[in-house]
Amino acid sequence: MVALRKLQFEADDGTAGFRAQLAEQRWDDHRFYHHSLINQSLHFISACTFLTAYVLLFTDPALASLLAWGVAMTSRQAGHFFFEPKGYDVENQVTQEYKEDVKVGYNLFRKYVLMSLWMAIPVVLAVSPTLLGTIPAPDGFVGYLRHVGYAWLVFGVVALLFRVLQLWMQRDFETGIVWATKIVTDPFNDFRLYKSAPAKLMKGQRFDQPRH
Repeated sequence: MVALRKLQFEADDGTAGFRAQLAEQRWDDHRFYHHSLINQSLHFISACTFLTAYVLLFTDPALASLLAWGVAMTSRQAGHFFFEPKGYDVENQVTQEYKEDVKVGYNLFRKYVLMSLWMAIPVVLAVSPTLLGTIPAPDGFVGYLRHVGYAWLVFGVVALLFRVLQLWMQRDFETGIVWATKIVTDPFNDFRLYKSAPAKLMKGQRFDQPRH
């Protein structure tokens, strides 16, 4: 009985630790990278699109991937690349270089690499529609788009697993799993966090109020 209680305690403690890490990663992502209300609004659009893609994933994976990468990811990353301030973060008292260095997931440099590879996939499939005979020839332009969708889906899974492996080697396995959980559940969390951002933006407010 004592041993059983000890195992239960350790399990509960592990769950609490996982939740604490997840909450910390979410909070750091929010306070460091989402000051701009344009960025928050684009994340809200991204979240809605991702949630739609999650539903479509069970019936039409290619279309779900096209929506996820073509709309959700582009709007999401555009907010970071073009609208989020890159200077000294007065609210958090840290530099942009510090934020880039401590970012658990894909910081801006890693995102540039990620998005460059993502954009290269349609070009490769346009040049070699069958990937040198490894896949069937697409049936017209719609078939080409579906091939792109499937390729983007595989690319997304590989990118997720690759970063988990990196974090496992650099830190520990749990950090990678926590980050992967955060990424998969981000659309739900972003919908909740940023659903009021478009209304604030239309009222003329450009940046979120200080968050404590």
